[in-house]
Parts: sequence; C-alpha cells; structure tokens
Amino acid sequence: MKKITAAITGVGAYLPEYILDNEELSKLVDTTDEWIMSRIGIKTRHILKGEGQGTSVMGVKAVQDLIEKRGIDPMTIDLLICATVTPDMLFPSTANLIANECGIKKAFAFDVSAACSGFLFALQTAASYVESGRCKKVVVVGADKMSSIVDYTDRKTCPIFGDGAGAVLLEASEEGYGVIDSVLMSDGAGEKHLHLKAGGSRMPATSDTVNTNAHYIYQEGQSVFKAAVSLMADTAVDVMQRNNLTADDISYLVPHQANMRIIEATAQRMGIEKDKCMINIEKYGNTTGATIPLCLWDYEARLKKGDNLILAAFGGGYTWGAIFLKWAYDGATTIK
Repeated sequence: MKKITAAITGVGAYLPEYILDNEELSKLVDTTDEWIMSRIGIKTRHILKGEGQGTSVMGVKAVQDLIEKRGIDPMTIDLLICATVTPDMLFPSTANLIANECGIKKAFAFDVSAACSGFLFALQTAASYVESGRCKKVVVVGADKMSSIVDYTDRKTCPIFGDGAGAVLLEASEEGYGVIDSVLMSDGAGEKHLHLKAGGSRMPATSDTVNTNAHYIYQEGQSVFKAAVSLMADTAVDVMQRNNLTADDISYLVPHQANMRIIEATAQRMGIEKDKCMINIEKYGNTTGATIPLCLWDYEARLKKGDNLILAAFGGGYTWGAIFLKWAYDGATTIK
C-alpha cells in the first residue's frame, strides 16, 4: 500500500477593496513612504471597512473563491481549520462561522491561534487528518483583520499590518505530493516582546484597558527582528537538511511576509536567490495568518507539479517553523 500524503489541490483568496497606502498613512502618524519602504518594504495594505465586518467575512470569500475554482460541493468537505489571531469573537470559532456561511454542513471546524505561524500549524494539523484517512477534503484558512488590533498612532506598528484571507484545499495523494515534512516550534518566553495585553481572561476588557490602549499590538521591534531572522532561518535550513535538499532543489521559498529584511536574511541563510522567494509584502503588508496562502495564491500560475516549496514563518509568543511541501498540480490549469 502506497503512503498517503496531504496535497494542496486548490487555492483561494480575498483582499478587501480599500487600500491604505503610505501617503495616506503618513497623514495619520509621523512616518514617510521612504521610511516604511527602507525599513519594512511595504507600499500598500488592504483594510476591511464597514460596521460589523469581522475576519470571518474575508475567510468566507476566500473559501468561496476556492470552492468555485475547484468546482466542488461544500457538503463534501470534512474539516475546516482557520488560523487567526483576530477571531470575530471568542466563541463560536471563526472557522465555525466560515463553514456555516459557505454551506459546509457536514464537517467540524475549529480555530488555530499561533500568530504569524498559524497557517503552518493549521496546515500540518490538517495534513495529519488527511494522512490518517479520517478526512478526504480539508480546507485550511489563514485570515486576519489586523486593522482591528493596530494602533494607528503608533508609528512602530501601524505601517506593518494589513487585512486579508487565503484558503487551500487538502486532499490525499499516493504520488508523494503535498506536505512531506515539518519542523514547528514555540517558546512562551517571547511573550514579553510581542503580545496583545488585554481582552483575555488574564486582563478582561475594562474602561481602563481601553483608555490605556491595551487592546493593541505591543511589539519590541529589535528583539522580534533578531529572533525572527535566527529562528525562521534555522527551521527552514533544518527541514532542508532532514530531506537532503540543496538550494538548487528548491523551486520557491514561501516566507511569512513580515519584513523584507527578514525575508532576505532567511533566503540568504538557505542559499536561495531572491528570485526564488515568493514576495508580495509591498502590496499587502503583514496579514499574519494570511501571508503564506496569499503568496501561494499570487504565485499559483507559476507553480508546476512537483515543485519543491519551503514554507517558513515566525510569529508572536514566540512561534516559528517550516514545512517542506511538494506542489501537486500545474498552477496555470484548473483542477475539477
């Protein structure tokens, strides 16, 4: 009996219509286009506007895009996992809301919270369900409305983040395509450097927490940058070595889109040229759980069956990791 692996067989995405560029952002906070581009590499970011518009709104559209492209019946989906740190509410899960709106009625759904590494954690979890034979079709969504937790008077954090959602479909493969290996790590000691202080059970929302901006992202930029450069690259190289891969064997590095300098440092450590890096940070910014699936969506038409991809991420808390993925189809075609 051939080994079953979990292959990505489709990609969908959604980006809100409103675009916040650096010129407009400079009117909100003391910054410039030159400062943002030289330090982070972001020109524009999409922002979800409107009353009562939560992360699930974007997740629904991304999944609907995926379902339409693949031409599948939502009732055949067995599981939906959503990677997010900006859920619509503490419960029900954002995954549950997305599944309901998409007509996915014969499945179970849950959220994964691992900050910017969330999509990788969710993808490996989903792959395990497929590999075990318990699920035939699994949808993994990465979606975040980062604008809901960003302080637009804080010049250190507000230029970084945007909103968006991406989704992939996982199905069984007996040809060796899909998730081949992963190294996923976490270390709660990173909490002090990157966190959102209030809103949980340790510090429930009060008028004081609102007045002191405790519901916004807190980040110590230099500490996070150093950790991200080191740990994201470490796991990417580890996955390559474990699978006897050289830079020549890699078709694309698919890095979390947090900072152009982090992406370049990771690629350099892996020995990979910049033209083999999926990069869209300039257009979308850091959409947290959505960055990696948005890269796959952006580059889908360029991907070919059998391409070797290394997905790598680093997130708050800390969380980090890398996945070795063998692409399952020619992206320029549509699978039905």
